[in-house]
Amino acid sequence: MAGGREIKTKIKSVQNTRKVTRALEMVSASKIRKAQDRMRVSRPYAHGMKQVIGHLAKANTDYRHPFLLEHEQIKRVGYIVISSDRGLAGGLNNNMFRKMLGEIRGWQEKGAEVDLVTIGQKASSFFRRIKVNMVGSVTHMGDLPSVDQLIGVIKVMLDAYTSGQVDRVFVVYNSFINTMVQRITFDQLLPLPPSETDVPHHDWDYIYEPDARIVLDHVITRYIESLVYQAVLENVASEHAARMVAMKAASDNATKLIGTLNLIYNKARQAAITQEISEIVGGAAAV
Repeated sequence: MAGGREIKTKIKSVQNTRKVTRALEMVSASKIRKAQDRMRVSRPYAHGMKQVIGHLAKANTDYRHPFLLEHEQIKRVGYIVISSDRGLAGGLNNNMFRKMLGEIRGWQEKGAEVDLVTIGQKASSFFRRIKVNMVGSVTHMGDLPSVDQLIGVIKVMLDAYTSGQVDRVFVVYNSFINTMVQRITFDQLLPLPPSETDVPHHDWDYIYEPDARIVLDHVITRYIESLVYQAVLENVASEHAARMVAMKAASDNATKLIGTLNLIYNKARQAAITQEISEIVGGAAAV
């Protein structure tokens, strides 16, 4: 019955694995609602800031903020890549990393270099391993991220754009659509894109107090921070949704495997019993 003992050991191992996957599924299911609430509460603010900045990008003013100016040649591109700190979330991170590698190759073919700032342990580990030029990173932000944790890495990219070291800046993250769908999203941060909701060729103008430079410095910096923070919240909600779905699939697969192993065990046990009975009957006949 050695084969039967091995099968029982496998069944026990799969059962223990199923306990872990079910626990992770339940934890993510309990966290996803709060993550969605935080994400949805901050969406109107991010959307409103986006409209205001779109108007500023079209405004006719004597002062042109550096973030509104598009560089003539693109020699270096900056990306802020947002991932999760933990794994077991299906292909959420890996799918984004593969798409990001395609973007990097595309810019390199055009003769442009790429700088990266990573948010999340998974992105930091992945891009360090492939030796991409990383200029900053932040990890272990938890389920309740704050803007203060992001200011440092955001400023790295803002300073690089202001000094002319990078010519465009993008933020890359998983946008939460619903529990089953998370979309990889590339948003341009710099130069500021014009508003998509306005009538074409409409001219905007503002009166700034105390002056345009001070106001625009403050507003545009807050806008970029809010956009990156919203992207982090979207990614947290996407992480919990992807983990919940992945762990449910793993639990279902474990249940099917346990059923298959039980069937194999019963067949092996029946075969061993039949063999023992045959040996007893054969021995009795020989006597």
